[in-house]
Amino acid sequence: MAALRVAVIGGGPGGLYAAALLKRLDPDREITVWERNAPDDTFGFGVVLSDETLGGIEHADPVVYAALQAEFVRWDDIDIVHRGNRHTSGGHGFAALGRRRLLQILHERCRQLGVELRFRAEAPPAAELSQAYDLVIAADGVHSGTRAAHADAFRPRIEEHHCRYIWLAADFAFDAFRFEIAETEHGVMQLHGYPYAAGASTVIVEMHEQVWRAAGFDELDEAESTERCAKIFADALGGRPLRSNKSTWTTFRTVVNDRWSHGNCVLIGDAAHTAHFSIGSGTKLAVEDALALAACVGEQPTLPEALAAYESERRPVVASTQRAARASLQWFEELARYAGQPPRQFAFNLLTRSRRVTHDNLRLRDGRFTEAVEREFGCTPGTPPMFTPFRLRDLELRNRVVVSPMDMYSAVDGVPGDFHLVHLGARALGGAGLVMTEMVCVSPEGRITPGCAGLWNAEQAAAWGRITSFVRDQAPGAAIGLQLGHSGRKGSTKLMWEGIDEPLPDGNWPLSAASPLPYKPGSQIPQELSRAGLTEIREQFAAAAWRAARCGFDLLELHCAHGYLLSGFLSPLTNRRTDGYGGSLQRRLRFPIEVFDAVRAIWPAERPMTVRISATDWAEGGTTAEDAVEIARAFAAHGADAIDVSTGQVVADEAPEYGRSYQTPFADRIRNETGIPVISVGAISSWDDVNSLILAGRTDLCALARPHLYNPHWTLHAAAEQGYAGPGAGWPLPYQAGSRRPQTGRTDAPKPRLTLGDRQARNPQAGIQCGHHGGTLLAGHRPESPG
Repeated sequence: MAALRVAVIGGGPGGLYAAALLKRLDPDREITVWERNAPDDTFGFGVVLSDETLGGIEHADPVVYAALQAEFVRWDDIDIVHRGNRHTSGGHGFAALGRRRLLQILHERCRQLGVELRFRAEAPPAAELSQAYDLVIAADGVHSGTRAAHADAFRPRIEEHHCRYIWLAADFAFDAFRFEIAETEHGVMQLHGYPYAAGASTVIVEMHEQVWRAAGFDELDEAESTERCAKIFADALGGRPLRSNKSTWTTFRTVVNDRWSHGNCVLIGDAAHTAHFSIGSGTKLAVEDALALAACVGEQPTLPEALAAYESERRPVVASTQRAARASLQWFEELARYAGQPPRQFAFNLLTRSRRVTHDNLRLRDGRFTEAVEREFGCTPGTPPMFTPFRLRDLELRNRVVVSPMDMYSAVDGVPGDFHLVHLGARALGGAGLVMTEMVCVSPEGRITPGCAGLWNAEQAAAWGRITSFVRDQAPGAAIGLQLGHSGRKGSTKLMWEGIDEPLPDGNWPLSAASPLPYKPGSQIPQELSRAGLTEIREQFAAAAWRAARCGFDLLELHCAHGYLLSGFLSPLTNRRTDGYGGSLQRRLRFPIEVFDAVRAIWPAERPMTVRISATDWAEGGTTAEDAVEIARAFAAHGADAIDVSTGQVVADEAPEYGRSYQTPFADRIRNETGIPVISVGAISSWDDVNSLILAGRTDLCALARPHLYNPHWTLHAAAEQGYAGPGAGWPLPYQAGSRRPQTGRTDAPKPRLTLGDRQARNPQAGIQCGHHGGTLLAGHRPESPG
């Protein structure tokens, strides 16, 4: 690619570093940076960078890296102070410096390389620059004028959040990254503080908008706000004052763009994306954007290919960071929800809030802290949280792992066969505390597909009894539960692998639902249930529950999720009734509660009942997280022992926000707002996630589906990998010989004893020739892997 003329809009860290790198990689490039402020103007105080980012800087520009290294303040600890308790977790590794000093270093480097810096100068519009320059880099921040001017091309989506925060500073250095919680008469407030120089710290004060207004901050000026914050957090500050620098209260804005480039103009840093400051990522992301953009411009033959490669490389990384940042942001928005947790659990919950720090990761960083949290939680020594027991009525589960209900579509006339015996039996032998059946239908018309299992006759009951007997006799310690449901408007469809949710080509049966709305275009239109129809279905549920009790199931779950019949009553998108079963949430709850009461009256009192709900429809106008809390409360008031919290699948045009353990926040909210036990589901795939969620108090049980399809013995293997051999994961006697991971190769090779470097330097023939690499190796050293 020929030498470029490059215009950079914005003189923040991302824009300056991109300019320096592009110039360093090709001194013939003409690069100009426009910055509206003076060189010494800056907002905020300290900047935190990760070791990963610093490694990239070291390789890309050792001069900048060396200058940064000379300035960094480093520390390892995080202090969490809550209700007079201070808990410290070590091993985290932070590096910070003043934002002004960072800019000075980048200014100096740009000047050394010949980049033209224009301060106190508004950049011409990007459209104008694009005519005169080969590449225009828009690094103009969260309020990017470039992005706004070309919104039709970048298609930004900007979301304002619910907390107010202010950037301040203290003239002393905290000895750790400090989180301090203040429970005031107006509500919960929090301080985030960290050192960035020998005698200075950044202090961010944050609180929910409602708390901010109740405390009167909306009526205070900058000086009054600063003084008030210093008084609220006097203990953290040792009575010392705070100072401001054009500090104003603001709300965080999450910026997402569908595209990052338009013609020869490209967005980087906050102009392209933002991530909440609580994971310290804004400057980090901007610097990493600059690194990637400079590299792609150098590697690709044309500018369009370079911009496409840059976006392709950075978008997945940014998306992952934004998911973590959103989880962290929401945790702090909902901080009051966790204020009553035991102090150490609260600290653990805070540290693992973004899901990037996990139980196992934290145990490696600071084993003493993690063990203290486990002891407070009730773990006996050497017992991971997932292997602690959990009681629901008279049923004590040996561990916190649930095999989630998974439709197998393999029954004949509703009768479960040998496949179901092997499928459920294998997973019971695999160590889970509770194994759930697929949704078992209460009538032929309540099936999803012709292959769905049922419990409407004696033949089906006998087949289920065979399965429960196997679990009881051959997998002692495992509980087995039945999920009971009715397909509603989503019935009479093909088997999943023949076309999920597609109507049968023939042999259809009539459908019934809360309202006569097809699931999707081309689906059968269901009949709206009459009072007589409602009564008939309620009695079908009760009859199936009676059979389930005689079959020997330990637990019964009522399926009120995923758009099936009872879920269809709960969602305003699928319930358009004008009688007593439609309208307000209380009326939409009426029929599901009637069914629950009928089943609970039949189901033995000592055995628990759970309810699966869709906590959001992922669609505008549908069930919300607030609704889900009220739905959970209603079922708990009628005797539900736990809520199994799933989401979606209610309407075909949903837009889920997928990601690791993406449904857990809904369970977390229900548990910590209501005190009702919950089961979390949804992309929970590792034992580390299970331990983290349980120990943080975000859930009581974790239900996993696909991991148990991949590995029926997932729970036993999780125990083996953690070195656990206690009662929470007993291996079946015939399997005990397999309770240790098989050896895969020699691991006891003798370690090198001598290094012959000096001898080889004197006698090159002393080395051993390695034909694979064609190089010389020192005696006693192994070659690097060819990969």
